[in-house]
Amino acid sequence: MRLRLRDMRLILDVDLDALDGDAAAEVGRILRYWAGAAAQLPLDQAVSHDLMDSQYRAVGTFRIE
Repeated sequence: MRLRLRDMRLILDVDLDALDGDAAAEVGRILRYWAGAAAQLPLDQAVSHDLMDSQYRAVGTFRIE
């Protein structure tokens, strides 16, 4: 289902308690990854992706809704 772009929301939800080590560094890595991928995402479609830490453990979700 395609929606109007102005109706869409991008939500990045990270469980900071799930991050080991330097949480700020992990969040920065996650943000850089998704910033780079943004140009390839259909921003007018609802999607959901797991957010992975540097050890490839799910620590949150990236959603467009």
